[in-house]
Amino acid sequence: MITTAEPLPHLHVSGAGSTDTGQRRRLNEDRFAVRDDLLTYLVCDGAGGHNAGEVAAALAARSIINYLAATSTEANDLPEFDRFGIPNGARRLSAAVHKANRDISEISRTSHQHRGMGTTVVAIAFTPRSGLMHIAHVGDSRCYRLRSRHLELLTQDHSLLTDVLEYRPDLDDTKLDRIPRNIITRALGVSDELRVSVRSHPVVSGDRYLLCSDGLSGPVPTPFMAELLKLDESAELVAKHLVLAANAAGGPDNISAVVVDCSTGPDTALPFGPTEPPPPPNSDSNDDPELLIVGSEEIELDDHSSDAFIRALTEVYGRK
Repeated sequence: MITTAEPLPHLHVSGAGSTDTGQRRRLNEDRFAVRDDLLTYLVCDGAGGHNAGEVAAALAARSIINYLAATSTEANDLPEFDRFGIPNGARRLSAAVHKANRDISEISRTSHQHRGMGTTVVAIAFTPRSGLMHIAHVGDSRCYRLRSRHLELLTQDHSLLTDVLEYRPDLDDTKLDRIPRNIITRALGVSDELRVSVRSHPVVSGDRYLLCSDGLSGPVPTPFMAELLKLDESAELVAKHLVLAANAAGGPDNISAVVVDCSTGPDTALPFGPTEPPPPPNSDSNDDPELLIVGSEEIELDDHSSDAFIRALTEVYGRK
């Protein structure tokens, strides 16, 4: 017998951020946003010649926030999950990042001064109705979660080192040592086509989240970051402590930290999903394979579906 789920406890989150140029940079090209009213928080780490990195980071932060603010009323009318079981909050956050990418790419194309600029981003948004936190990230800016005094990394860097290890996990360490650590493989503003990594997690009362640029995660050891995040102090003070720690470690890059606290919410993390299962695929045949792997076999579709399928593959993979 299926029963109606009890309403989730009220979810309350608030955050604060801090940023600094660091010890070796002339300009601060990091930007962050703290919007308790939108339950949205982000960090951007810009790069590019002629000081254009700060322009890209500022534009990304502004574009994402503006998109989420403009679509907030519409979002409230949507169900928590779409017909495929995907959280609408996650799709909306990803759409905001894609919009920012298009905005940066357009300026980069049309302005010689800003040509080649780009930025990383890590953004989180909370949806109280489902008790979920959504993460969208591009590049090597990170999101950590402190839960029950245990710190875990919730994002994976889009870096050359990560890509190499995915292809060649058996590569000799001496060769891995020669791979530059500061090369990222995804960034906003590089191309109109962008892959945004998106994940959703259930929120638990007492969670503390950290968004940061690599100016913090690089020089400051993770155990020390964890100790600072465990401090019984406000998000604002902890963010400042983290920035000070990065500067004390040499401050090799711009530093940004945004700390977000969940003061009330569910006591435990429960599996999430829609109350109804997603619809079955549109097929009248019982002979269809349970799983299709792209490139492993021919896929027979009618003319109309075939055209749409090929267009989709072209858009995703860039193949013709």
